[in-house]
Amino acid sequence: MKETNILEFKEEISKSFLKTVSAFSNYNGGTILFGIDDDGKIKGIENPNKRCLDIENRINDNIFPQPNYRLEVDDFNKTISLIVNPGENKPYLYNSKAFKRNDTSTIEVDSFELTRLILEGKKINYEDLPTSNIRLDFKYLEQKLKEAISINTFNKDTLKTLNLFNNNHFNNAAELLSDNNSFPGIDIAIFGKSINIIKKRLLLENMSILKMYDLAIQTYIDYYQYEEIDGSYRKKIELIPEE
Repeated sequence: MKETNILEFKEEISKSFLKTVSAFSNYNGGTILFGIDDDGKIKGIENPNKRCLDIENRINDNIFPQPNYRLEVDDFNKTISLIVNPGENKPYLYNSKAFKRNDTSTIEVDSFELTRLILEGKKINYEDLPTSNIRLDFKYLEQKLKEAISINTFNKDTLKTLNLFNNNHFNNAAELLSDNNSFPGIDIAIFGKSINIIKKRLLLENMSILKMYDLAIQTYIDYYQYEEIDGSYRKKIELIPEE
């Protein structure tokens, strides 16, 4: 048995497990097993039923808001399972900080992810928030819609139908799809025999996310696909599968 992003071992009951309670509550839930060392070996804990009260008190005194969890005791192995469910009132804070799992470790979230957790806890999507950019153009979006569904007219009513313009405001989703936005983009590098040799560098930013995607895929095609003629047959070779 090994630790994963939803399973952690604790040989003893110390305050360090509270970070993981925050992480499990903020994301997909998980289990903390007390009385098991980092290698997955059962060590046991004295008086596990009594120690459950210690775990409860530490969670109730240090995690805000209160997470949804339960405790189960294995009397034979003298271990305790703390099962933490994903929470609905995010973010769940320990020492005024929110945490997440990064593989088998628990780390503090950055300010951007904290904002996302707050919005998620309020049942608000980041994409639905109004943007401060009031001058947005959508030439690339219009082109893609005409190609995909053959629309004849593209105007503000189209943007309302796509839920990009509401209450006389564009939202963040609209800015992501606009031709002129302020979001970070995609940084593409084609390396040679080592990472010290950069054969091509392409920075895609301040453009529609649709255009970024198309240019990124085209760059992939330029470098990882080619055609090979074998007799009277021509076949496409993919060094890395496009799918």
